[in-house]
Amino acid sequence: MRTHLVWFKRDLRVEDHHPLIEALDRGSTAAFYVFEPEYIAQPETSASHLQFIQESLRELSLHLHALRIPFFVYAMPIEDALCELHTKLNVRTLHSHEETGAWWSYQRDIRVKKWCDEHKVVWSETSQFGVARPHHSRNGWAKRWAEQMRLPRAPLPQPQTFPYDARPTRIPNLEEIGCNDAPKEGQQEGGMVKAKESLITFLKERGERYQSGMSSPVTAWTQCSRLSPHIAYGTLSIRSIYQETTRRRQRLKDEKSRGRPIGPHWLKSLASFDKRLRWHCHFMQKLEDQPSLEFENMARIYDRLRPEVPGSELFQAYCEGRTGYPMVDACMRALVSTGWINFRMRAMLVSFASYHLWLPWRPTAQYLARHFLDFEPGIHYPQVQMQSGTTGINTVRIYSPQKQVIDHDPRGTFIRHWVPELATIPDAYLSRPETLPVAEQRKSGCIIGKSYPEPIVDHRDATTHAKKAIYGLRRRPEAREEARAVYVKHGSRKRPSKRKTNASTDRQLPLLNTTPTI
Repeated sequence: MRTHLVWFKRDLRVEDHHPLIEALDRGSTAAFYVFEPEYIAQPETSASHLQFIQESLRELSLHLHALRIPFFVYAMPIEDALCELHTKLNVRTLHSHEETGAWWSYQRDIRVKKWCDEHKVVWSETSQFGVARPHHSRNGWAKRWAEQMRLPRAPLPQPQTFPYDARPTRIPNLEEIGCNDAPKEGQQEGGMVKAKESLITFLKERGERYQSGMSSPVTAWTQCSRLSPHIAYGTLSIRSIYQETTRRRQRLKDEKSRGRPIGPHWLKSLASFDKRLRWHCHFMQKLEDQPSLEFENMARIYDRLRPEVPGSELFQAYCEGRTGYPMVDACMRALVSTGWINFRMRAMLVSFASYHLWLPWRPTAQYLARHFLDFEPGIHYPQVQMQSGTTGINTVRIYSPQKQVIDHDPRGTFIRHWVPELATIPDAYLSRPETLPVAEQRKSGCIIGKSYPEPIVDHRDATTHAKKAIYGLRRRPEAREEARAVYVKHGSRKRPSKRKTNASTDRQLPLLNTTPTI
């Protein structure tokens, strides 16, 4: 008997899984997942990512066992796993979702296609996001995305009747897959059950103040959906989230039309959340269309804007959360400890590294990716470039770390938790503790320069230098010409573009909670 094989990658679920249904419709089906050494060796991959995957796989294996589908989990190169499965199962077809991933995964897929051709195995790939492949034009993209999100979800799979290995699947531990690091304590848990819990509590309870609460690190922890890791690893499909959100919005509208109280913030918050689902795929389309964005500036005129290698002392202080800017340090420490921070603070972290410290964006991107539990390459790299000013089409946004304190944590609730050195500093000085009089420093027990570092760069001098360099480049004719080309390829628009002159500007789009703020 020849087997139809399902390859699980970043789609660790059985619900709304078209490749799984497609394989089951064809006949005898088996499934597999591979902890690829190449993936584990990537500088962006961390033990936290691998633990989230393991948790999701344990739950997935139980569902597949109930469906009488053999499930194999390997820690080896993908070609070796395929050869072993082919020998064991006589594989006829391979079914998987398309993946808009990092460069290594593009190269991996090329090798898988070659293996399939050599072994006469038909590989069928299905889109799971609103990312078009092939993609010819941004015109009409938003409409096509909406059409795909409205398509019926794949039906729940039914247990197959073919003979199968009844033993439950064992998921290898971190050491067995070649990871010797420890995951973060208290990070979000993986699996379909946790994903559904997050969606339900967000749509029914936590999400009412999403629109106003997602910007502050004080409120975002609960008022954001916290679905981004589940979207990144596919424990819940984005189509399911979109359709459940649409259903909830319509129910609330119906309640309101009947004169029943629904809460003053629900409709605006869910509309804002809906937009971010679209932006998720909008950014992924950029990397799909131009995989080199992981390594190269979107607008190549910025190639020599910053030094290629970051200053070691500045970069180390940034990574360790000891820059002398309380909001920057609190956010970095929170991220390193938990694996999550809200989008506005992510944008501020990238902005600070790129403009205040004048660091190249790629080392910053790799460091942050390693700590973002919800790291999604297709969102992450275009977003980091956008916040670093190297796209040529986005508004240059330089965040003031002091203003972020005043606007989003004026009482220091978040800062005092993550930077306990500042616990006794008066609220009025939290945005700039170095301005606290020396006598008050002694009284509070926090000596700036000793208990807590002085600012490693001057805000005004650093931002003046950054603006002069960025805008000096943008005014050049060749920069404007390149910006037009970038806009045609990557710009966000719902209708065909009629722009013909000037450097177009894409909307300043915040990301999902994940490298995003869902």
